[in-house]
Amino acid sequence: MTENSLIIKKEDLVPLVGEKGLGEIIKPLVTEIHLFDSFVAGTTHLKDQSVLNEISVGSKLNLRREDNKFDDNAIMLLAENGKKVGYVPEKDNIIFARLMDAGKLLSAKVIDIEKRGSFTQIRIGIYLVDF
Repeated sequence: MTENSLIIKKEDLVPLVGEKGLGEIIKPLVTEIHLFDSFVAGTTHLKDQSVLNEISVGSKLNLRREDNKFDDNAIMLLAENGKKVGYVPEKDNIIFARLMDAGKLLSAKVIDIEKRGSFTQIRIGIYLVDF
């Protein structure tokens, strides 16, 4: 052991988690691996269009698999407040659905937002969250 070695004894771990929270402890160990760029599908069909004004470039989006009768690989995109933003396009979602079904955590980040009349085009990057 060197003087710079990191040693956390079992009895020290519980107070550390209680003090800082588990998320803060593992945050430095998280890496986001860029997989693909795409666009958000289904924004024109949202019941609550207000979410489109609440996100901006750099906003993080959560991905959630959805049981959908039209698309077996449907992946919903949710804003950090839990509001539905849209979907990963069907033409792009099969690999991401397989990764998620295998227990992998994916996230997305808004790259660009372009308003075109009543239509909002949102470009996103999709990332594998690796620990």
